[in-house]
Amino acid sequence: MNTTKQVIVMRRDLKMRRGKEIAQGSHATMAFLTQKLNTNSPLTLITLTSIQRNWLTSSFRKVCVRVNSEEELCDIVAKAKTAGIEVHLVIDDGLTEFKGISTPTCAAIGPDYDERIDQITGHLELY
Repeated sequence: MNTTKQVIVMRRDLKMRRGKEIAQGSHATMAFLTQKLNTNSPLTLITLTSIQRNWLTSSFRKVCVRVNSEEELCDIVAKAKTAGIEVHLVIDDGLTEFKGISTPTCAAIGPDYDERIDQITGHLELY
């Protein structure tokens, strides 16, 4: 069976506090489930794709990588979407940092098969 993972791509140029980074990464990783919960369809393991089921019932593996700009983050998001990989961009409301300005902070790529995600994020440095 192919291994699965989710990659969290975090912006380092924002110089967020460590707790803020953790919160933003948590928003990103949970977005794929919360989006499904917000639909009118029931959410069960059966309603998930085989890749999502594999990830949730096996390793639940996450890898954190970094980018150095909003442009780099948006480029990764666009490449993942083009490749048909699930992606969730987190945009912070700016209530505690960023002076009230909505700011893209990170994105979750996947879950999907390692080799598919690595084509998009494999060149990025580990966080």
